[in-house]
Amino acid sequence: MIRESDYAFSVIESVHVLAVTLLVGTIAILDLRMLGLVLRSISITRIARSVFPLTWSGFVVMFLSGFLLFWAEAAKNYTNPAFRIKLILLALVGLNPLIFHTTVYRRVHEWEVLAISPWRARIAAIASLTLWSGVIIAGRAIAYF
Repeated sequence: MIRESDYAFSVIESVHVLAVTLLVGTIAILDLRMLGLVLRSISITRIARSVFPLTWSGFVVMFLSGFLLFWAEAAKNYTNPAFRIKLILLALVGLNPLIFHTTVYRRVHEWEVLAISPWRARIAAIASLTLWSGVIIAGRAIAYF
């Protein structure tokens, strides 16, 4: 139905792009703060508490809309190299916060008010921004393969 409809795929794809924008935008705010580039006077935990509800909302909508897009063209996407790269990058981008929150972030109370975060937090922020950029580029490239 999604693939055959005149509008369904385009609408779902638009929702997917907006959800990715919400997700990555909120993550980027926290990453840029950890790099000391924005909002230096605001603590990391305050920013995290503010953006996490939006981050999770974006994630849920992105996941559901992405699943519908994949479902509509599963056979085509399965062999698409850009789609496979996107999935690998999504797995890596999921590991990054898992590792960050189970290691560096456990001691956030020690460094949350510093203008620039410790080097391990900055590495996680750079990895996050890089991986999410790769996900977006690979996602856009799906249409060209």
